Amino acid sequence: MKKLLSRFYMGLIFLFLYTPIAVLIFFSFNQSKSRSVFTGFTLNWYREMLRDDMLMTSLKNTLIVAVLSSVIATILGTLAAIGISRMKKRVRTAVMNVTYIPVINPDIVIGVSMMLLFVLGTRLLGLELGFWSILIAHITFSLPYVILNILPKLRQMDHNLYEAALDLGCRRHQALLKVVLPEILPGVVSGLFMAFTFSLDDFIVTYFTSGSSSFQTLPITIYSMTRKPVSPKINAMFTLLFLVVLLILIFVNLRDSRLEKREQERSL
Repeated sequence: MKKLLSRFYMGLIFLFLYTPIAVLIFFSFNQSKSRSVFTGFTLNWYREMLRDDMLMTSLKNTLIVAVLSSVIATILGTLAAIGISRMKKRVRTAVMNVTYIPVINPDIVIGVSMMLLFVLGTRLLGLELGFWSILIAHITFSLPYVILNILPKLRQMDHNLYEAALDLGCRRHQALLKVVLPEILPGVVSGLFMAFTFSLDDFIVTYFTSGSSSFQTLPITIYSMTRKPVSPKINAMFTLLFLVVLLILIFVNLRDSRLEKREQERSL
């Protein structure tokens, strides 16, 4: 009975989580604009989505910011995690407490504080809110997630491997690239994809740091369209985004399972 109840409970949770997404995907193929009555199958909304210049530009902007911010945050987060792992215990604890603050903080606090910082920058340096302010903000809130994904892998790693590489003639950067990085690569990849997903999804921080510039990401464009009845083109757009994220998740899980099998075979 306990197993049956636990499975039933998990089934309800997954049903609650994925029913809205299933409804969105289902009505992206609806002939009419109705969100409650399915009148027939069509791919017209996907064609309309591809013809919408505003949506395509917003999607391009979103992907540019997501890719750049996730890559930069991953590089900085990897170096930061390696540095944190080599700190003394008290210092490491203090630094980790500071690292957790952006994770626990509400997005609106980060968004407003970043906006005030950039407004100060515009007055002192003559800069304008737009692409660069959004990119810096996305790197800032993605960085802690990258660090928190990599640190467990560094704890699992045998640090004698790094010292052995130095003893065998490797320079520090060579030991870092050829010994440390392969050991923590699963954490680096997980941090990269988590940073990419958070950047792709973000609305609040982007809204506060975009200013009045013409550079708009997809969440802001969708928000501006909600003043009118939402077009099924939006359903088509988010269906494609969901499928892309799903494929990435499947790829990462398959890759991790293969790496685990290889490690088990080596240990045997």
